[in-house]
Amino acid sequence: MATEKDYQSLFDRIAALREQVTSKLAADLITNPQLADVITKQIDDLLANVESSDAKIPPPPDKGLAALAGVGPQAATEFGTTRIPQGVEPYDETITSERIMAVGDMYYLWQHEKIGVFRVVQKLQELFRAGTVRLSGGPGAFALYQFDRRDVLRYTKNDRLSAYKRIFGYGGAPVPTGSRANNDYHKLFTHFVHQVTLFWRDKRISDVIRERAYDPSFGSIAIVRRAGLDLRNNLKWLSFGHLNVLRVEVMQLLEEAFKILDSDDVKRLFGADNAWDVVEEVLIRYFNERLVTSPRQRMGVTGREILRWLAQKHILQTTRAQFETLLLEIAEQSEEWLTSAQAMGLSKRTGSQRVLPWDQTQPTPVRANGRQKAGVSPQRAPAREFEFEV
Repeated sequence: MATEKDYQSLFDRIAALREQVTSKLAADLITNPQLADVITKQIDDLLANVESSDAKIPPPPDKGLAALAGVGPQAATEFGTTRIPQGVEPYDETITSERIMAVGDMYYLWQHEKIGVFRVVQKLQELFRAGTVRLSGGPGAFALYQFDRRDVLRYTKNDRLSAYKRIFGYGGAPVPTGSRANNDYHKLFTHFVHQVTLFWRDKRISDVIRERAYDPSFGSIAIVRRAGLDLRNNLKWLSFGHLNVLRVEVMQLLEEAFKILDSDDVKRLFGADNAWDVVEEVLIRYFNERLVTSPRQRMGVTGREILRWLAQKHILQTTRAQFETLLLEIAEQSEEWLTSAQAMGLSKRTGSQRVLPWDQTQPTPVRANGRQKAGVSPQRAPAREFEFEV
């Protein structure tokens, strides 16, 4: 149980240790900047172990209040002998990864919803029931029958669209009673992807310009971490409820839909080589739609991988070398998502907007003297892209 005197002494000794180590290794730190990370991590781990050990000591029944107030036999004779706790569990470490993983799957499903996979299967059902296509007793026809019979047991299309609206703010369906649409998701997700791509762009530039570049200005992990934490905290409150069960059911529904589309009799009906060819053929023939299959599908795959990465504790890593190594996992995923989103007109690649104000869609332009430009509103309505259409 740490007293106030021990508490103050601990941090004074840690500070003295840092000064002594850096003083003795000053020459080595200039030639080998990575050594600073190693030293900092070792001292931070030492401090964390002391704090963790102190937190495990059970407090007295009165939590130390009697000593502080000077009541009873345990009354403190001086302020330095009173008990002081180390703090509480950090906020950003209290998020359950399973819920963020579920959001990633829902984003994957949303992109397939926008492609039109479920509408294609629905159209095949209509044609099958009307007898206007040459399907009878093949595997695809039988699977269509079973798909139709199980429909009463599943969440409806309106349930899916309401979930997308609640989680991502996408679509035009009403949200369930008592909830609200997450209108901040798109800007936060796009901002995080931007910061990841900018980080690696800066990293590549620094490697080209200077050998073994280590200047923190070339790729700030703090900016990437802040963008990631903002997105993760936003999703924390929108991932409760039936989302986990719904995504499992709809993932099964998507798998079943593709088994129907990939069956031999259905592919033969449309002269297709695979399930995706069937999807595109039906969309062109019966819906007269402009195909966005490839960019949408890649956005779904890469977007889900980015959210899966964010569900882990990688974003909390403070050591630069380890953070870069972990972030490398989604570096190309972020580039591909951003490129696909650009092709769809859903995002723009920016190079100067590093920090996104929490109450704005994008940073407000300012003059060189720091004043806001005339005629520019400090708050802007969220951009309405294709994602927000019904």
